[in-house]
Amino acid sequence: MKDLRKILLPLSLIYAAITSLRNFFYDKGIKKSTAFNLPVIAVGNLSVGGTGKTPMVEYLVRLLSAERKLVVLSRGYKRKSKGFYLAKDTTTIEEIGDEPFQYHSKFKNINVAVNADRVEGVTKILEYLPNTETILLDDAFQHRKIKAGFYIMLTAYNDLFYNDLVLPAGNLRECKSGVKRANVVVVTKCPKNLSEQEMLQIKKKITIANDRIFFSTINYHHSVTNNDEEILISNLKNDFIAVAGIAKPEYFYAYLNCNKMDCLTFPDHHFFTEQDLKNIIKKANGRKIITTEKDYMRLQNHLPKNQLYYLPIEMLFLKEEQWFNEIFKKMV
Repeated sequence: MKDLRKILLPLSLIYAAITSLRNFFYDKGIKKSTAFNLPVIAVGNLSVGGTGKTPMVEYLVRLLSAERKLVVLSRGYKRKSKGFYLAKDTTTIEEIGDEPFQYHSKFKNINVAVNADRVEGVTKILEYLPNTETILLDDAFQHRKIKAGFYIMLTAYNDLFYNDLVLPAGNLRECKSGVKRANVVVVTKCPKNLSEQEMLQIKKKITIANDRIFFSTINYHHSVTNNDEEILISNLKNDFIAVAGIAKPEYFYAYLNCNKMDCLTFPDHHFFTEQDLKNIIKKANGRKIITTEKDYMRLQNHLPKNQLYYLPIEMLFLKEEQWFNEIFKKMV
């Protein structure tokens, strides 16, 4: 597949030239970037999907929300509403999208808003919530119209940005040099036993200061839950099917040790149709249905509650977590 995509390299060169020229205009002030008089943090990546932005955003929410009035601003991908939308108690997943709905459901001490135009979004937040102290931008590394005070760039261990090509031959949204905008880089989804030597090898290929490069892993919980009960994964045996509508679900399936025939994969951010739901129920045939937390947000009102469970995850730093927190809090 990668060899086939390389045929598209001429188109990638054109795309790279366009994005590089755009970045040059912003870097030189020819195109305007808007800054705001409060800490604005941007989390994002250079590649398309699958770098673990949601666990990173949740980590930052836990780090900051006890001390500051925090708002998470997202694009709200595939939502059915338009323009600026501030989540409230009656908000549905269709109105704000799956990831913002997950933040809204899990963290009752923060506000969540969506707007594709981040400048307008921040302006509206400050209008409606004037006591806001910090704004966290979800997936905004390429959104140059806004100038964040701190940029966190993520790159997945098994798909490191410096080994990739620009779209459409590869998965990069812009040239690799975009990493220079990052205040810190977090290599995500690392093996828990990643060696110091391999960390050093990776650091050598990332063109920012070594003490601003961190390594994290995804920590899966030892049980699945549906908010009413928990079941140890060791007690599931093979009495379940796994359903995933996320980018790169292989880690999820592997952790569950799911039989390949019992894994149902859908596109990232997929909104399940009636036929999809019927197929899932038929495939389960009375067995438990284990899904990701993000997919659970979309499925929880459409599948039998006594069958549907999700596997919670969180991001953990392999080392230097305290150093990351110190840098981050000092900058914001």
